[in-house]
Amino acid sequence: MRISTEYLNTASRFISSRESYKKYYGSSRPLVITPWSRWGDNTMVQVILSFGATEAKPPEEADAIIDVSETGTTLESNGLEAIDMVLESQAVLIASPGSLRDPVKREKISDIVAIMRGVIDARSRYHIFINVKKKNLEELLKTLPALKSPTISPLADPEWVAINTVVGKDDLIRIMPILRRLAQGLVVYEPRLVIPLDNIGVGGGFEGVKDS
Repeated sequence: MRISTEYLNTASRFISSRESYKKYYGSSRPLVITPWSRWGDNTMVQVILSFGATEAKPPEEADAIIDVSETGTTLESNGLEAIDMVLESQAVLIASPGSLRDPVKREKISDIVAIMRGVIDARSRYHIFINVKKKNLEELLKTLPALKSPTISPLADPEWVAINTVVGKDDLIRIMPILRRLAQGLVVYEPRLVIPLDNIGVGGGFEGVKDS
């Protein structure tokens, strides 16, 4: 059996721990194969180093894979199905108290936190552009969310303005009837980063970044 993965040691330990493996192969270890070296003694079960696109390896280059999956969409698109879970993992940012007391290091850590939070926050927001008549502007602004306040720019037609703002995905669904009634020319983008810079900082009570 050939198993393709980027996580050689994790895969080897997991396979060796299965009762079905022990039944047939006892305490022997799967043969791990890389371009540089090999270890393990069971040639009947081979763990082969993958250099990316692991999900594309079966059936020609592998019989099974061990890979990281968040939604399973990529597996399904390649005709694969998850049959067991090796482990659950979560990425975290860890800083020592000494680093947080160092002003220079703390600034660098704050920059990293800002980017990480910005990526996570962007997943739940839309960046929208709207054209609206000036006579409807005040009514629209009463219900239009924004990080702070929408950007309003004049158009060539003096009776119209353009609004540029960031809203939550749930908010857009909620206000869509109002936009249809008052505005025109809605353009929606999915941002990669949304960073409210005035809220970024690493204090004594450092808050970890959690992926929602």
